[in-house]
Amino acid sequence: MSFRSDMEPWIIAALNLHKGRANVTAIAKYIWENHREEIEKHPTALYTWQYDMRWAGQNLQKMSAEQREGSEH
Repeated sequence: MSFRSDMEPWIIAALNLHKGRANVTAIAKYIWENHREEIEKHPTALYTWQYDMRWAGQNLQKMSAEQREGSEH
């Protein structure tokens, strides 16, 4: 199980809560307040979760850009 991919739905939920626009701090706050237990139980996530959150966010942005490019053709 990849912790990074687990974060993608959490980021989407944070964005939905903020009507589609949120800065990194708001997303991190949402994740910590709603998924702290999962983060703390994971063997390494306590030390990497903010990096993983940024990685997952960039992956979501890339997927979104690819979808937009695909719909233009």
